[in-house]
Amino acid sequence: MTVTAGVDLGSTYAKVVILKDGKRVGYGISPTGSNHDRTAMNTTTRALKMAKLEFDDIDWITSTGYGRRVVSFSSSNISEISANSRGVKWLGQNIGVRTVIDIGGQDTKVIALDDQLRQVNFAMNDKCAAGTGRFLEVLARVLEVPLEDMGDLSLTSEDPVEITTTCLVFAKAEVASLIFQGKKKEDIIAGIHKAVARRLVSMAKKVGIRDVVFFDGGPARNKGMVSALETELGHQLYVPKMPQIVTATGAALIAVEEMEKDKKKKK
Repeated sequence: MTVTAGVDLGSTYAKVVILKDGKRVGYGISPTGSNHDRTAMNTTTRALKMAKLEFDDIDWITSTGYGRRVVSFSSSNISEISANSRGVKWLGQNIGVRTVIDIGGQDTKVIALDDQLRQVNFAMNDKCAAGTGRFLEVLARVLEVPLEDMGDLSLTSEDPVEITTTCLVFAKAEVASLIFQGKKKEDIIAGIHKAVARRLVSMAKKVGIRDVVFFDGGPARNKGMVSALETELGHQLYVPKMPQIVTATGAALIAVEEMEKDKKKKK
């Protein structure tokens, strides 16, 4: 029995995936909070409980994400790009994925894959909150709408407003002004999704857009965001069942390879 764990410690959420003999048997998701290492351990414990395993059963742990270097119990760490690409390859191997759009808490990524699902190009926005999960979360608070309700609400919009900026500071002021003008919340949310989609499509065009387009990260659960992206891209998106744990899954898969490398070194 081989058991590996992938710990994706993001800026807003920690995600952990447990693999047993190459099959996903458990996962955990928790808000990152202020004590990142403790959150990573607690989330790992939750994933192990689902998998009906103990911590000592884990053969190798690979961490990734914003806080990958602060996970004290990891055996190795890798970049988000590598982990995400590996997770997509595993989940999308039978659907012909060529482009990946990943929205994280504090960054967005577009990855181009070749016919063997190897990463050949990517673009990343990690300098500001524009188009990130954080962007959507903050504007949801301004609107006083639960983040999980934004998708369904935006789909009821009949007259989306134009959001002129994806700079979070200015977008907050713009949304507050639109509320004051009496604009409907669903129309404002639809406008927000459209603005984020436009920014992502601009990134994607620099990388090159080829079908199938795989969409992951927490915001991929937002139906309104999916719809806006599909409209702006002109491509249908493939969204996995658990889009927020794709990167953690990739880290757990890479953990198998890291463990094998370590064994060879010790021989």
